[in-house]
Amino acid sequence: MKKNILLGHGSGGKLSHDLINNLFVRYFDNPTLNSQTDSALLKIKGENIAFTTDSYVVDPIFFPGGNIGKLAIAGTVNDLSVAGATPLYLSSSFIIEEGFPIDDLEEIVKTMASEAKKAGVKIVTGDTKVVDKGKCDKVFINTTGIGQLEEKHKNISSGKNIKSGDKIIINGTIADHGMAILSARNELKITSDIQSDCACLNKMIKKVLDVSDKVKFMRDATRGGVATVLSELVDKKNYGINIDESSVNVNENVKGICEMLGFDPMYVANEGKVVIVAGSEDADKIIKTLQKDEFGKNSSIIGEITENHSGKGWITTEIGGKRIIDMLSGEQLPRIC
Repeated sequence: MKKNILLGHGSGGKLSHDLINNLFVRYFDNPTLNSQTDSALLKIKGENIAFTTDSYVVDPIFFPGGNIGKLAIAGTVNDLSVAGATPLYLSSSFIIEEGFPIDDLEEIVKTMASEAKKAGVKIVTGDTKVVDKGKCDKVFINTTGIGQLEEKHKNISSGKNIKSGDKIIINGTIADHGMAILSARNELKITSDIQSDCACLNKMIKKVLDVSDKVKFMRDATRGGVATVLSELVDKKNYGINIDESSVNVNENVKGICEMLGFDPMYVANEGKVVIVAGSEDADKIIKTLQKDEFGKNSSIIGEITENHSGKGWITTEIGGKRIIDMLSGEQLPRIC
């Protein structure tokens, strides 16, 4: 039977992973790509380089706390940063639908310029295409980023130095972005004051790396949420993960909408949250550093690496039960980033 692409293939969960592994990795096969880290780690004339790209198709393009332009800068800056790299340069390419208001485009571009300046990166090249009305939904943006990577940080993206007893940290409340996007979609008629957490985290992450050399892994929890990051981390490894649900911070209004619509916040997208695995001896120091930053005020230790149940993540619920952390199995919220 003929197979077709589904919206769920863009969810960041199991369908996405199957598509990547069974199609793209199969044909583009090479050691750098096969590592499947957020940024490719390259060595050019002795210099360690992080290189990443992402495309943004969010709906709606303007949402509480940001717009598609802010998302495009923050998403790529964060992908470089969680590899332990210092983001330096971005490209920016636009696919624009005929009839799209120039005033809206200008607002998006102004936002991109502002976010890039705040993050200390430069947009140095790009491309623009315009397609017939109805051939694309308003505007799509691709950004590609390059950053410098110190030798001592080259294993962060792979997590190869993780061991039992390491702590799992997140820099604040989860699911804000996904629920902000959902509430902005008029067809659902949901009214809330939820703001997206969309933000460039590179300066906060640098503060962490400056105070600790015990950071073993970082990943930004975007599509598929925190649960998918943890599932990817532990998959086929000789260690397991224990998470304490009561330590995972969720804003009350976000929790309310999730409960009303049947979403698990652990699987909802974020655009300003990083999952950090670090040696237990530095966990408190990292938390204190994060909490001094505007994007880390609600940071917490949410769990730890264990030698038990290898290859599996377990979460202890607020009522004392236990359940397996697995990848998002299908479509939850399409067009979220």
